Amino acid sequence: MIPHLFYYQLVILALVWLCVLLPHLWPTPSRGLPKRPADPIKSKRNRSSEPKPLAGLTHKPPCALCEQEPVESAPAPPVRPAPMLPTNRRPREVDTTRHFCPHRHCDYGGWLGLNNLRANGHPSGGPWRQFHCRGCDGYFLETHGTIFHGKQAAVKLIVRVLACLAEGLGIRATARVFEVDPNTVLGWLVEAAEQLKAFVHYFLCEVHVQQVQLDELYAVLSAVWEGQMSEEEAIQRLSRSPQWVWTALDPQSKLLLAITIGPRTQAMAQQVLHQVVRCLAPACVPLFLSDGFKGYLPAILAHFGSWVQPERRQATGPVPKPRWMPCTI
Repeated sequence: MIPHLFYYQLVILALVWLCVLLPHLWPTPSRGLPKRPADPIKSKRNRSSEPKPLAGLTHKPPCALCEQEPVESAPAPPVRPAPMLPTNRRPREVDTTRHFCPHRHCDYGGWLGLNNLRANGHPSGGPWRQFHCRGCDGYFLETHGTIFHGKQAAVKLIVRVLACLAEGLGIRATARVFEVDPNTVLGWLVEAAEQLKAFVHYFLCEVHVQQVQLDELYAVLSAVWEGQMSEEEAIQRLSRSPQWVWTALDPQSKLLLAITIGPRTQAMAQQVLHQVVRCLAPACVPLFLSDGFKGYLPAILAHFGSWVQPERRQATGPVPKPRWMPCTI
C-alpha cells in the first residue's frame, strides 16, 4: 500500500513544474512592433446654456382688441363753459369745487369749479347733503357715483367690511362678524371692484415705467357682475376653485398697471398686454418679466414690434424675407 505522503510530494512537484513552464509557453508581444495606441475617449458634445437671440417672426401676431378699435380719430374734447358768477351776497360755506353735475344733458356736466353748484341742505334729514345745479336746474346727492349712493347701511360698516375683505377674510366669515347677509357683502365687494376699475381707467394714463412684471392670480368677481354666475355659487366657489387673475405690476413703484380675470390662455395674455399699452406713454417700451408662460411672447410682440430687413449672408441668392422683431429702446 502506497502511503499518502508520496501523493503529496507528487502533487507539489507537478505544481512546481507548471510554474516553470508557464512563462515559456505563454505568448508574449514582439518587442520590435510598435504598440497600438489606445483609442481616445470621445467626449460628449455639451450644448450651450446661453440664451439664443430671437430670430424673429415671419408674420405679425394678431391682437383682436386692437382690430376692434376704430381707426377714426378721437372726437374733439368738449368746450369748457364759462364759469357762473355768484348770485348770493355772502360767501358760500360749503365747498362744491370737488363735485360736478352728473346730468348728461347739462352743459356744465362733468366740469369742476364753475360755480354752478350750490348746497341745498339734507333732504328728509338724511346724512348726505344735496346739491343743486344752476345750469340744468337739477338736484343730486353728494354720494352720486360712489358705492355709498342709495345704501341704507352706515358708511363705517361698509368701509370695515371692505377692509376685512381686503385683508383676506372670507365673505361668509365677514358676514358673520358684522352680522350682514353674505349676498350683501358680495354685492359691496363687486361694486367696490367696479369703482376701482373706473378710477384706474381715469387716472392711469401716460405712464413711464422701466419694468413690467406679468403674473397670474385667482378670483371670481367678474362672473358675478356679468351675470354668468349666481351669488350663491360664487360664494361657494370663491374658496374652492377660483379663476385666474392676470396682473401687470411695476416692481419699482409697485404700481398695478392692469388686472383682469379669465382663463390661462393666450387670448387673455393679449388682453393684459392691450391694457398695459393703453396705460403707457406712446414712446415707453419697458422690460417685460414673466413666469415663463408661452402666451406672453406673441402678446408682447403684437404691441411692441416692427418689421426688420435681415442682412444678406451671401452675395447671390434670394433676398431674405423681413422679420417681425421686438422694438429696441
